[in-house]
Amino acid sequence: MSFSADKIKADFMILNQLVNEEPLVYLDNAATSQKPTTVLAAVEQYYRQNNANVHRGVHTLAERATAQYEAARQKAQHFIHAKESAEVLFTRGTTTSLNWVAKSYGEAVVQPGDEIVISIMEHHSNIVPWQQLAKRRRAVLKYIDITPEGLLDMDSLRNQLTNKTKIVSLAHVSNVLGVVNPIQEIAHLVHEAGAVLVVDGAQAVPHQKVDVQELDVDFYAFSGHKMLGPTGIGVLYGKRHLLEQMEPVEFGGEMIDIVTEQESTWKELPWKFEAGTPNIAGAIGLGAAIDYMETVGVDDIQQHEKELMQYLWPKLTAIPGLTIYGPKDLNQRTGIITFNLEGIHPHDVATAMDMEGVAIRAGNHCAQPLMTRLGCGSSTRASFYVYNTTADADKFVEALIATKEFFSYGTI
Repeated sequence: MSFSADKIKADFMILNQLVNEEPLVYLDNAATSQKPTTVLAAVEQYYRQNNANVHRGVHTLAERATAQYEAARQKAQHFIHAKESAEVLFTRGTTTSLNWVAKSYGEAVVQPGDEIVISIMEHHSNIVPWQQLAKRRRAVLKYIDITPEGLLDMDSLRNQLTNKTKIVSLAHVSNVLGVVNPIQEIAHLVHEAGAVLVVDGAQAVPHQKVDVQELDVDFYAFSGHKMLGPTGIGVLYGKRHLLEQMEPVEFGGEMIDIVTEQESTWKELPWKFEAGTPNIAGAIGLGAAIDYMETVGVDDIQQHEKELMQYLWPKLTAIPGLTIYGPKDLNQRTGIITFNLEGIHPHDVATAMDMEGVAIRAGNHCAQPLMTRLGCGSSTRASFYVYNTTADADKFVEALIATKEFFSYGTI
């Protein structure tokens, strides 16, 4: 289909409403995206026509539900170019995926004195699980720094890698800086050091093509709700030989093969990790979201966001007192704009913008170490996506200028 953000916006019913008597401009996509009508319809159709548990029944509804659920897994496999669907595990989201790797793989390979390496730009979901693993295993948690421009410092990465490094875990795209990290190059360095690379892809998969085989990552995690899908569903990709080494994190029905009074054995991949009744509707909704993204074209989505940033950037940089965090080179970042207005608290900015109908984020963005590194306790973030238009960008700038004037002069 030919790309038109205005036509795409019509597929999202939630965007056709007033907020504080103003047309809604939704710019909190890094937190969660909106859902097109096709995704809503897929979830409703499952509950209306095929609602049954998966893998357990031989009746018609169970077979339909199982077919839809496993078809969604295959869609996810092809979407990230995994070698086989057995390498795609359904989880609750990126946070759960990263916790699974830390608790299962991490517990198995990290010994006292070993090193885990992450970066200062990580989301808390890619910090806290490794902190806890390091405490449990008496390991050392090390941080890669960023450059003054907000890029991952590759020299710092090289300096942190030693023969004691077992795991390196990094964001593909920073949820604050919007910077795209060179994951393929990083994977090469990490593997040379004899470690494995875990990637938080929550902010990458919705916005650009991801090929886990080309990147040569060992584990890759992402969430459905940031890529037009439902909440409560996500994916953990892992190379087969690593997943086969891992023990399940949760135990119960569905993931077992044989249970005796004292012992149990597990099913084969991927089902040995998916205990209990899964989020069937969520997986089906994720499959529908993948269908939608592929119909629009992931390359077109990425190009649209790039063009929006090129349109928006000179308008923002012309505003006095506005500090934007992250690289100035738009080729090195996505549609995330994190900023502060001099003398105005981020929460006041976000509240004032909401009065103008513009939904943005304020706070530490679950990245407190990065906020400390940047020298600010909190900041404001606008994040653009496939359904945002140049008119949205204009409204954002107008509301930002009005907010600045209100707090500077008392008029709006």
